[in-house]
Amino acid sequence: MLNILLLLVGFVALIFGASKLVDAASGLAAKFGIPNIVIGLTIVAFGTSAPELVVNIIAAVNENTQMVLGNVLGSNIFNILGILGISAIIYPLAVKTNTTWYEIPLNLLAAIVVLVVSADIFLIGDGQNIISRSDAILLLLFFTVFLVYTIAVSKSEKTAEKTEVKQYKTVTAVFFIIIGLAGLIVGGQLIVSSATSIAQQIGLSERVIGLTIVSIGTSLPELATSIVAVKKKNVDIAIGNVVGSNIFNVFFVLGVSAFINPVSIAQNAFLDIVLNIVAGFILFVFVFTGKYRQIDRWEGIVFLMLYIAYLVWLIGF
Repeated sequence: MLNILLLLVGFVALIFGASKLVDAASGLAAKFGIPNIVIGLTIVAFGTSAPELVVNIIAAVNENTQMVLGNVLGSNIFNILGILGISAIIYPLAVKTNTTWYEIPLNLLAAIVVLVVSADIFLIGDGQNIISRSDAILLLLFFTVFLVYTIAVSKSEKTAEKTEVKQYKTVTAVFFIIIGLAGLIVGGQLIVSSATSIAQQIGLSERVIGLTIVSIGTSLPELATSIVAVKKKNVDIAIGNVVGSNIFNVFFVLGVSAFINPVSIAQNAFLDIVLNIVAGFILFVFVFTGKYRQIDRWEGIVFLMLYIAYLVWLIGF
């Protein structure tokens, strides 16, 4: 019971910390004349994936590598099948041209890259499946390319969406940045330690805990952002938020984690890796199944049913 309470406290501290860090850092950046577009593409984008990043860094340092991979894969699977499923049921998701032909395929590429860097025994005949530091550098290079592309696309759009920035005095902003960082670190540590203890107590592996409780908890900012966006009919934000987060999780979060501590790949983790690819492929196909480029309500139901079936199989297995 205590570990469950600590886990919940960890999630609250983590999400609160990410929110305060983003608000204060964005306000401070605006005060120093940093363009709105740069703030949106860096600080705000980092903020929604900060929970996954912090949890993974702590798990990597503690050598909980199964949780590292489980959190990334679980978050990405939940983002597509869970968050986009719920969002599409609320309101059909229209997909922009750039998202259709660049971001969604790049999301699928990221999922395939995870398989490639993981399958050492099959691809190169190595004795162990592991995401090494050299693989981590490759992932981070992919992330650099993605970041350059995103900035280029945003600058080329005539009506780039503005990021709302809260105004703080410099001292106040610095104070909230420190509070935010403290929340991230304390929350991340609580999540990793309590989730590991829960896994040991109920007989579930760190992989399963990472794929379920931890990944869903760290994806709450994406879920909240997407639901608010679709209720306001800003459906392009909802799908862009999810796809961008998935790419960020693989190329940056997994890249940083594997660089800190190489990630060993358990045999049963390949099912999760393949499902991540399948989810990305289905997302691309669903864009073209209707009359317009959009994810319809029935497709959202399919996504959600697939995710529920996966959870039942995962916990039961």
